[in-house]
Amino acid sequence: MAAGRFSTSIKDGSDVDFVYTCTQCQEYYLREEAVKYCPECEEYLCTKCTNQHGRRKAFISHKLINTDATKRGNMVTIATKCRYHPNRDIEMYCGTHDMVYCLKCIAKEHRSCNDVSEIEDTHTSLVHEQEVQRLQNQTRNIQERLIAIDRKTQKNIDNIEQQRDDVLAKIEDIERNLIEHIRKLKHEAIGALNKDYTSEKEDLMYNTSMVANSKKEIETVSSQLQTVTSMEAGQQFVQMKLIQQTVNDAVKVVEEREATGSKTLCFTENTDLKTSILTATTLGHVNTVTENERIYKVKSKKEINIKMQNDCTTCYISDVCQLQDGTIILADYGNMKIKRLDMNYNTKDHCDLGNFPMGICCTGQNEVAVKMNHNKVQFISVGSSFSKLREVTIAVGYFWGMAYCDGELWISTGNGVNVCSTSGTPLKTVRQDINGQNIFKSTTEHIAVSGETVIVTDCSDGAVCLGRDYTVQRELRDKNLVDTKGVCISSDGTVFLSGYTSNNIVMFDKNGKCLGEIVAKDTGLREPFAMHYDGKRKCLIATCASYDKVIIFYISD
Repeated sequence: MAAGRFSTSIKDGSDVDFVYTCTQCQEYYLREEAVKYCPECEEYLCTKCTNQHGRRKAFISHKLINTDATKRGNMVTIATKCRYHPNRDIEMYCGTHDMVYCLKCIAKEHRSCNDVSEIEDTHTSLVHEQEVQRLQNQTRNIQERLIAIDRKTQKNIDNIEQQRDDVLAKIEDIERNLIEHIRKLKHEAIGALNKDYTSEKEDLMYNTSMVANSKKEIETVSSQLQTVTSMEAGQQFVQMKLIQQTVNDAVKVVEEREATGSKTLCFTENTDLKTSILTATTLGHVNTVTENERIYKVKSKKEINIKMQNDCTTCYISDVCQLQDGTIILADYGNMKIKRLDMNYNTKDHCDLGNFPMGICCTGQNEVAVKMNHNKVQFISVGSSFSKLREVTIAVGYFWGMAYCDGELWISTGNGVNVCSTSGTPLKTVRQDINGQNIFKSTTEHIAVSGETVIVTDCSDGAVCLGRDYTVQRELRDKNLVDTKGVCISSDGTVFLSGYTSNNIVMFDKNGKCLGEIVAKDTGLREPFAMHYDGKRKCLIATCASYDKVIIFYISD
């Protein structure tokens, strides 16, 4: 850069002095007053040279400024290039989108915008110091949030690595207790685990990269903000808009990352594997759960008539269970039978029981257990037809509700739960806590199992969650539930409870937080009794007292 080109005046002894003299004319020993300045050429131009400068192809993109703008010797001038077209300068402002662009951007993307003007013609006032301070504060805030997200993501990576090790240990432990057939299934499960692990880790690492880029951009604009106050007005406007855009982009990244829950690698063991190893097809299921609230909604509703020709009275479906192949089995208390539904939920066939079924649950790949009113549990094989197997005696079988959990039957007794083996041997009575206080608010009813948690409804405003050690983990309560009876659980751990008197269905997340009603009391649901979540078809199956139909709620999040 030639220092002489930036001198405030050139005087050669002539009669006329100019504040700025045309650089090109001076080379020919001519003195003409400069009216424009070209920052790229670093030359002052008179009126004639300005016109010629604009006609030359090589200089047509040069942006000229008035010479009076150069009087501010302490102003910082930064040639700002378009972020979308790096070889072009930013020259235009679009009021419709409140952003600055190059001419190419305006021509391609903003031709329909009304409020478009040249920056130097529209924005000439300096940015207020408070506005600079606001953007500085926002920049610092977003930097802190980016750092927090970075830490969260790294912690998530560490956690899923540990969870991967935990799942592998569980797989190995199962292998030691099973025969050679398990080893083949083990490799399939490990493959699925590693696939999920790799996929999720790559996704998290990608997120880390995005956050790192945002952090770098924010650091850059944070530095640029230090010089904003020393720029000329138009340039200040451009820089502030560009910095704001960068901050907005970073905010978007942060909000997306903050809204994304942590990933968790889970492994769900096939609990029926030990008794049905020769027909098993999987060792378990590896899945990744995003720890965010999932709010389900009903997409559609359908009612299916399940009354059969030989039914002697109105159906009263007391409980529902589902085999591993997706087959739905209903326990019909009114007609003393169980009914099998086809894939369209229509009644396919049945098995007469000779007594009133109070509950039903799956105990094997093709086996169900039916709790009977006369203190018996009838085991039934479900194949091409039903076949009754063994029958065991239990205590207090005349209350609704029964579930199967890891080789044990959990049976509702009205004031609590009895746990026994599949041979009927009593194992535990769950009724009071260690302080002798009653665990349940009212009569115990239906029971559902989710992993290591057993959920028991108690005819009040919710249910009690018990651990495998028979202690209370948490309670699910909501004032909108009255006389809770039905319970089921989705694949992501969402719990659904139905209020028999309140005529509604309420959701809870896996941590016990109430997520509100999925089926409100004004939707026509009357005295909902039993429920089941069909994960294969993503729907809730609800039964009602003394009703010949089951109600299917197809749901989505």
